[in-house]
Amino acid sequence: MFRSLLRLPVALIAVLGVLLVAACSAPTTDGTTVTDVATGPRTAVVDAEPEPITTDPAPALPATVRGVDGVETTITDISRIVVADRSGTLAQTVYALGLGDKLVGRSTASFPAIQDVPNVTPGGHGLNAEAILALNPTVVLTDTSIGPLAVQEQIRATGVPVVFVDPERSLDTVADDIEAVAAALGVPEAGAALAQRTLDEIAAAKDSIPADHPEPTVAFLYLRGSAIKMLGGPGSGADALVAAAGGRDAGILAGLDSQFVPITSEAMIASAPDIILVMTHSLDSVGGPEGLSQLPGVAQTPAGKTGTIVDMDDSTLLSFGPQTGKVLAALVEAFYPSDRS
Repeated sequence: MFRSLLRLPVALIAVLGVLLVAACSAPTTDGTTVTDVATGPRTAVVDAEPEPITTDPAPALPATVRGVDGVETTITDISRIVVADRSGTLAQTVYALGLGDKLVGRSTASFPAIQDVPNVTPGGHGLNAEAILALNPTVVLTDTSIGPLAVQEQIRATGVPVVFVDPERSLDTVADDIEAVAAALGVPEAGAALAQRTLDEIAAAKDSIPADHPEPTVAFLYLRGSAIKMLGGPGSGADALVAAAGGRDAGILAGLDSQFVPITSEAMIASAPDIILVMTHSLDSVGGPEGLSQLPGVAQTPAGKTGTIVDMDDSTLLSFGPQTGKVLAALVEAFYPSDRS
């Protein structure tokens, strides 16, 4: 091969050299060049099963808590827990507290240990009061990310304790959210231990970022087939993960002022990502990496030119629960693979 190259005209060799450098170097929005970002598609893998902090929790009941809706609720029995939130964080948290055997209903959370637990939102994100009440819950944990609100109020009106937790999910709220769920279920000590373990795992993930790492620009895309194609910006949730993993959020650098905007050629080209971050099912919904490259402007970005796509399980990436440290560690490994050249 090298002998063949030597027989090429000098001008053509020069052109090939320029193309090679261009393929290995991605211009960033501030005029610098990232030359050490590993290219190509890869999956950031997280063990989907949260590890219980204890196998023998001892609930101290009754427990009285005030939900984010301002309603004070007393819980006397946690033998049949139903959780309902859009991100699936509540199911992860209950399981990680060692109370997975008490779960009788859940929403979108998906990991092997709870696959047989009835999904109270089988048709999407809408709740059905009759279906939930048929599970004979002794307590319902929920938030305003899911509804309609009239359903939660109807369940509460029957006498079932309904506790609303904060619907906001971010790195800054992880510990507080865990402890809020633990308090409602009468296991505050397990909650404190789980929160600390999660914070320790987040810190360890940050410490695992290579000291000489590049600072890749990462665009988070939220996709649902042909119906929804959005570029993440400030407050998307992914922006905090990208920053914690040593990267820069492409939407923020492009000047977006909302959590998500429709994908356009202009927005994608302006964001100039070195890496595209996407949920696994989102990627599948547009036909995989090849389909993603057909979205407006993607092929014109550094990530599009190198096919650098990182995907992660939908129910894990933005859950911001007890798996957060593991999520961050997986992103660090995907952004800076150990075998990169």
